[in-house]
Amino acid sequence: MFSFLCGVLFFFVWIIPVIAIGVSDRTSGGEKAAWLLAVIFISWFAWIFYLLLAPLKTQRYRA
Repeated sequence: MFSFLCGVLFFFVWIIPVIAIGVSDRTSGGEKAAWLLAVIFISWFAWIFYLLLAPLKTQRYRA
């Protein structure tokens, strides 16, 4: 039972960055998909880079 609870806790801790990037407005489209894949395969280090670097492109707003 203890190992199951540890597994569930580990899963929820692992899924936090995926949810955070998924609902974020900082990126969209292909860039968001790339960040999500990076977090899934590289883990929390990619989420830290996301928080520091995203968006990679500067957005231009028209008046």
